[in-house]
Amino acid sequence: MKAWIVLMLALCLPLAAVAEESEEGAAKVSYITLSPPFVGNYGLDGSPKLKVFKADVSLRVTGDEAAKAVKANDPLIRNQLVGLFAQQTSTTLSSVEAKENLRQAALKQIQQVMTDETGKPMVDDLLFNNLIVQ
Repeated sequence: MKAWIVLMLALCLPLAAVAEESEEGAAKVSYITLSPPFVGNYGLDGSPKLKVFKADVSLRVTGDEAAKAVKANDPLIRNQLVGLFAQQTSTTLSSVEAKENLRQAALKQIQQVMTDETGKPMVDDLLFNNLIVQ
């Protein structure tokens, strides 16, 4: 009976070690908030009414390498987003679907910047913590 118990313990130890390794090897997901928030004008189409936006943006990345790369390229990312936001019109910011399209376009632009700079997209997702348009 003792031999049977020792045999079962010996078989279970490698499984516990594998489980520990997989937990350590799992990549850590991080959210990087681009600060300060984006504030600017949009829809400059000759309308006499001034249109203003404010966007709080966070980026979801996986792993420390991606987080460091995003932080290192923050000025390029911000430049792309400022340009994208300034190109918007009242129509492209008027509905939930339009804002989702803007989010997707912003994500693609950031992934392109990161691919150009590092060879990998690095950014998994873009989230609007807050998006105000007036």
